Amino acid sequence: MSAALPPFDENTAEAFSATVAETIDAAAVAIMISVGHRTGLFDVMAGLKPSRSGQIAEAAQLTERYVREWLAVMVTGGIVNYDPETGSYHFPPEHAACLTRGAPLGNFSVAALAIPLVGGVEDRILSCFETGEGTQYGDYPCFHHMMAEDSAQTVVAQLFDIILPLVPELQDRLEQGIDVLDAGCGSGRALVALAARYSASHFTGYDLSKDAIESAKRSASAAGLHNTTFEVRDLTDFDSPNSFDFVTSFDAVHDQKDPQSLLTGLYKSLRQDGVYLMQDIGGSAHLEKNMDFPMASFLYMISCMHCMPVSIGQGGQGLGTMWGWETAEEMLKIAGFSEPERHVLPHDPMNVWFVSRKNG
Repeated sequence: MSAALPPFDENTAEAFSATVAETIDAAAVAIMISVGHRTGLFDVMAGLKPSRSGQIAEAAQLTERYVREWLAVMVTGGIVNYDPETGSYHFPPEHAACLTRGAPLGNFSVAALAIPLVGGVEDRILSCFETGEGTQYGDYPCFHHMMAEDSAQTVVAQLFDIILPLVPELQDRLEQGIDVLDAGCGSGRALVALAARYSASHFTGYDLSKDAIESAKRSASAAGLHNTTFEVRDLTDFDSPNSFDFVTSFDAVHDQKDPQSLLTGLYKSLRQDGVYLMQDIGGSAHLEKNMDFPMASFLYMISCMHCMPVSIGQGGQGLGTMWGWETAEEMLKIAGFSEPERHVLPHDPMNVWFVSRKNG
């Protein structure tokens, strides 16, 4: 006989309904955070003293009525302060510290961009729930723009002072001149920054997204660089043995069709004593170990709405965003890297960085 169901607890039910209501309310604020970022309102308000809605709209070159309604969400959501006596709004510097471009604590509004973006593919994902099919990168308009902004603060901003020093000898080798590949380069911001710093080296970027590669080419051209190559390329069955001295992939492996095949191909593409630097989400492969992981629900949502179906859409396994550092480490070993080094940066608990060397 099956165990009897526990009795219905009305107090627990009411408390939970309040939690759900708060969650929905917070989601509304998240969408408006995205609007505040895309319109530049956060950046404008960060430089203003307490101001009325008309003054804010004028400074941002936007329409007052829409700005006023957006401000109402920001006030009720606890993002912006409001003084009813003067009718003025104030964006405290302590709040701007995580919601503006170049924010010292990181710009969380970039993550908020994902909420309306994936909402636009909800109908397609609902169909995938029924059919088991996947999606294509083209189903997500401007996704590479969001990823480029994220890369700018998680990778490019700390590339030379924090990330490259994970491989102590690397900067000297880059100055002398080596061949570098970024597998899944997106809009190429990391490679463009590297190419501008190390003119003696050559930098190649491959990505499946045509829009992202076109953006990368424009950036390299605007910077006057002649040591970069960007190419639209499906990295499935990647095979380019002994071609590179340094290979990177930033938040790109888990949504590939076949991550193991790609990692094996990247290992083979390295020359003797070559180095592979891989950044990915640092969560565990085990759900129960992610209960306190930063923004775990958000990451599982991104996995369900983008990373997993994109992989499945290529005929892949659909490992998802939270494939787990354990899985990544094991795949690196299977690929041929005997002793991958795992790093978690003190200021960035969300990501994991693997340094893997081709020796022997």
